[in-house]
Amino acid sequence: ETMRTRTVLLALLCGLGAVLAGAQTPSWRATMRPVIRGKRCAVSSMKPESTLAAEQILRAGGNAFDASVAGQAVLGIADTAMNGIGGDAEILVYDAKARKALSVNAEGTAPRLATIEWYRRNQGGKIPVDDGLLSASLPGVVDAWYILLDRWGTMTFEQVLQPAIDMAENGFPVGDRLASLLAVATKLRKYPTSARLFNLEGGGYRAGQMFKNLDLARTLRKLVEAEKENASRGRREALRAARDRFYKGDIARAMARFSEKNGGLYRYEDFSGYSAKVETPVSIDYRGYQVYKNPSATQGPAELIALRLLEGYDLKGMGHNSAPYIHTAVEAVKLAMADRDKYLGDMDFIDIPYEGLLSPEYARERRKLIDPDKASLEFRPGTAELYMKGKKPVERPTDVIIRGDADHDGDTSYIAVVDGDRNVVSFTPSLHSAFGTGVVVGDLGFIMNCRGDYYSLVPGHANALEPGKRPRSTLQSTLVMKDGKPVMAMGSPGGDDQIMRTMQTFLNLVEFGMNVQQAIEAPRWSTTSFPSSVFPHSMYPGRMSVEERIPVAVREALLKKGHRLEVVGPWVIGSNGAIVIDPVTDVLSAGGDPRCDAYAVAW
Repeated sequence: ETMRTRTVLLALLCGLGAVLAGAQTPSWRATMRPVIRGKRCAVSSMKPESTLAAEQILRAGGNAFDASVAGQAVLGIADTAMNGIGGDAEILVYDAKARKALSVNAEGTAPRLATIEWYRRNQGGKIPVDDGLLSASLPGVVDAWYILLDRWGTMTFEQVLQPAIDMAENGFPVGDRLASLLAVATKLRKYPTSARLFNLEGGGYRAGQMFKNLDLARTLRKLVEAEKENASRGRREALRAARDRFYKGDIARAMARFSEKNGGLYRYEDFSGYSAKVETPVSIDYRGYQVYKNPSATQGPAELIALRLLEGYDLKGMGHNSAPYIHTAVEAVKLAMADRDKYLGDMDFIDIPYEGLLSPEYARERRKLIDPDKASLEFRPGTAELYMKGKKPVERPTDVIIRGDADHDGDTSYIAVVDGDRNVVSFTPSLHSAFGTGVVVGDLGFIMNCRGDYYSLVPGHANALEPGKRPRSTLQSTLVMKDGKPVMAMGSPGGDDQIMRTMQTFLNLVEFGMNVQQAIEAPRWSTTSFPSSVFPHSMYPGRMSVEERIPVAVREALLKKGHRLEVVGPWVIGSNGAIVIDPVTDVLSAGGDPRCDAYAVAW
């Protein structure tokens, strides 16, 4: 262990030293952080504590599913502003035994009392944005844990939750990012339960101070208690009992009471009737790589729509981050996001015409809309049903405004795990915005996510609010296969920008031959020229951003094409984590983004 740690630190110092000293870049292109390679297992997550917790479970004999639960439970504490047991999640898994990729949809459902009419009557036709219980969405993460352990895992809740319970009870040193977020989180100060948990009346927490969450530890211990009490019924029933205590037992009743008492719409029946879902992913073939995305209640498939458009271009010939390359990619994203608004949502409530949306014929027609010399300022959804036999076009209203101040950003987290059998978990959990609703639920020690502010209040829209419906989330994970084997798992926080971040990482690997760390660290671009997921769904026509590491000449060329360009800091667009499995050598390469606290291990 000591030797491994020294090796990682030495590699980090050497890579960073070369960059800081301005040394001549060697042929392997120095990165801010090293690629972490191994042959057996790998983990990459947004926090070191999470990555090490997952490693602990893997070294104790657990598999990727066990480790992902342990890692995310810790991630929900160390990265408490971004995710937690009050959060939702989109997960992709590869089951090595069944040789099959599957999706776990752990998006929360809207309350039974929540209707468009209710918000019109009581809220002036507006959904509160990331503040208060009327923006809340039901927690789905605990059910995701249960599914991962029950269907594929080998360990108990007691085993995998122990690292998180230890951290919550004994505390951990607050990081710089969490301290800075607490310092500006004014909404937390409005709610007594939140102010108490984060000691805001006492000045909050500075970086390096120990933070304990004894309330959360008690909540997690209740799951373990239920499991132990039902151990005689077998592992499956014991796991189910732990899960049911959260959604049907005293924890659910406490959540329901708190919601009703504090103006929320959730009631006990919403929690008791909830279930996360295992679904078949949607995928395309991109130059021999099968790219998988979660299919329902997520923006993920918009990346596949964009990749279908981009496969018709010689991206490599354009050159990485050249003006033609960035322009073409941005224009493809605009078209894909227009289709996101028209077509994507909860498949329990709407039909999504994937056959047409992802067909080469549809992409060929849509590609004609991309002008190589001019940035589009329009909102242009297509008619994918025309590319399906016997399917009539669906007329759906749009929900987009060219004003307002809706945010395209979001605060999420991520963990990827690959084990020795090559099971893969790509797990994206979230509170949606920093500290979610801002309301700590009673004495349970956690905040509910605020995904409820994603719904449209336009009847008939694909993402229109309906009781029991899941919002179309920005959450999405990525799993890539080649020749029937998993070769990549990746994800990134970032709200609407998530698919642009994972798409750029993927293209950096596949089109430009980068290693995983180079692919993560490469300068990035983004656009907000489409309706935001957050209410009121504002679009900023032509607006795009580039990190200032993009050359001045490229920026000037983009301006000449009509892009409304903003130059941001050199290391601000991205929070990526990824694991690559070499299809020939089977070596694992794990990477973590220096733009955030991401940390990778492999051995």
